Amino acid sequence: MPSREGAADDNMPSRKQNIDYHSPRRGGKIDEGVRGREHPTVGEAVGRLDLALVMPAYNEGECIAGVVETWLEVLSKEDLSFRLMVLNDGSTDDTAQALAGFDENADVEVINKPNSGHGPTILTGYARAVELADWVFQCDSDDEISASYFPELWSRREKYDALLGCRSLRAQPLARRLISWFSRATVRVLCGKGVEDVNVPYRLIRSSLLKRAIEPLPPDLFAPNVIISGALCRAGVRIYNLPVRWEFRRTGTVSIARWKLLKSAFRAFRQTVRYRPRI
Repeated sequence: MPSREGAADDNMPSRKQNIDYHSPRRGGKIDEGVRGREHPTVGEAVGRLDLALVMPAYNEGECIAGVVETWLEVLSKEDLSFRLMVLNDGSTDDTAQALAGFDENADVEVINKPNSGHGPTILTGYARAVELADWVFQCDSDDEISASYFPELWSRREKYDALLGCRSLRAQPLARRLISWFSRATVRVLCGKGVEDVNVPYRLIRSSLLKRAIEPLPPDLFAPNVIISGALCRAGVRIYNLPVRWEFRRTGTVSIARWKLLKSAFRAFRQTVRYRPRI
């Protein structure tokens, strides 16, 4: 499997947090409409966690509880301290109610926020995650890639700086396959090789590197993972690509379809060309 050698820099400047995470149960005002369970702030936390998992969710009420439970089971079998962060991106179904079942689980942090889109929600999660843990893992909440691949990525982390899934058996429409190919080609031309699946929502990255990558990025990017993949390739860090099986979603619907997909792809291309952070 391809990899690239490089050194990670752990001396990173801090990123200002713009979200209030205190609990509504304490009676205080919740900034920017974000509501969630109370967790210690970075300053209050005793030491850093090993892993922070970032999981954006939108209208996944049918499956989100099962997905979270599966990830808790997988992570609990590993020798690590972790926080599973679910960012509910203004869902209009019963996603928030389903996530309320984890209110008493100290390993789960639910952030209910106004809708801003998948990309901005990922960046919101990354900004908090890099302050909490030494490693950040991002996955989606649709269960299209099994949690069973995670232990292999985690077991190889000491030799790499970024470990990513590479989706196989993707029986997708031609338009989506062409967009995926074009995104990969764009990153290779602008930033070099290294990441095989540049927008894969299944990635484990050292916080020190991820923090440097996201700091110069605006909060409204459509596909930040593509830009971050480019930054990793450009920096020549050690990258591991693991083939993972992509499954059809069993519940919910794809939020971007038809002509909107091509419009979004063009937007992502322009942003990838414009923003090329160094790490």
